[in-house]
Amino acid sequence: MKYAKYITIAIAAVITVACDKQKVAIDEKKEATKDAIDIRKTEVNADANEAIKQTDANAKSDKARIAANKDSMQAQLDADKKIADAEAKAAKAKLDAEKK
Repeated sequence: MKYAKYITIAIAAVITVACDKQKVAIDEKKEATKDAIDIRKTEVNADANEAIKQTDANAKSDKARIAANKDSMQAQLDADKKIADAEAKAAKAKLDAEKK
């Protein structure tokens, strides 16, 4: 019986050490997972920032294209107005010439 106590204590110590090793392994796995997630979060953030920069660049390009199209259409409409004025003036002059 004297040895039974020692054997029980030894078995308990072995189980405790084995549990501690398993807990350490679990903690190491948890930390590795968290580190991998942090790295992925950093990558996602960098990708999002790059996408935002590209979107801003595209928006500037689109704005410039829209402004150029607007200026072009305005110039065409101004030219059409001048043509309409000239045609009206010519029609009036022709009418005046026919009356004389």
